[in-house]
Amino acid sequence: MDNNAKIFLSVVGLLILGVLATVLIRAGSNGKPIEPGKYDVFAQCLGEKGAIFYGAFWCSHCQAQKKLFGTSAKLLPYVECSNVNGQGQTQICIDKKIPSYPTWEFADGTRLNGEIPLAQLAEKTSCELPK
Repeated sequence: MDNNAKIFLSVVGLLILGVLATVLIRAGSNGKPIEPGKYDVFAQCLGEKGAIFYGAFWCSHCQAQKKLFGTSAKLLPYVECSNVNGQGQTQICIDKKIPSYPTWEFADGTRLNGEIPLAQLAEKTSCELPK
């Protein structure tokens, strides 16, 4: 095979990979451009201000807390406390003595337990809550 054929096959291969990547990206977003969530900046600010949300995947109150953030929940400063099997706590949560879920810990060392309204999180961290 000569060099021109190798170059041609390389270019064709790259084009095929590009098309496949585009198809996969569009399929993952249902063909719609990915838009920022309403609370993206707020969720990021919570982390920047030192807030940490400790929870467990099986905790209905944690799921409800995340639901308040909608698609922005993925940006929360979240720490999973449950072991994969749902039994016991991860070492970080044992070390932090996390008593229940959800638990929010703030930069000043204070904590709030349970589902916390977004307005209260905004007040506690001075993060601006979108209207």
